[in-house]
Amino acid sequence: MTDPERLQIDDVDRKVLARLSEDCRASYRQIAQRCNVAVGTVLARVKRMEKAGIIKGYSALLDHEKLGYELTALTEITVSKGKLVEMEQAISKNPNVCAVYDITGLTDALVVAKFRNREELSRFTKAVLALPFVDRANTHLVLTTVKEDFRLP
Repeated sequence: MTDPERLQIDDVDRKVLARLSEDCRASYRQIAQRCNVAVGTVLARVKRMEKAGIIKGYSALLDHEKLGYELTALTEITVSKGKLVEMEQAISKNPNVCAVYDITGLTDALVVAKFRNREELSRFTKAVLALPFVDRANTHLVLTTVKEDFRLP
């Protein structure tokens, strides 16, 4: 959506989004009760926000460490010859990758990925370095996760 077409979000929408962020399995009836609105209002708001792409999908919050993904890596990547988009599309296909960002500063992109062990991280790093137009990759390992929650308040 371009800016003029951007969906306007009001307080009711924010309340509905907050409830969905807390528990995406909540029924429309439960959400309506918590937001003090009619069930039909919740249904209409959710459908409208899905259509506008504000709600992209629904998922559970997972404890990655309990699932065996004990390593979180942040990889800064420097790309040559203006091939940033192509490199990011290739990296985005890796199942270990959680996020890919264009960033400002000395590097071009930042990749957040999770791995079960050093071997997986090593394979990923070597695959990144083998991509065409990747000049440099600098990987940081997370020692302690203080907060990891991409839900908005």
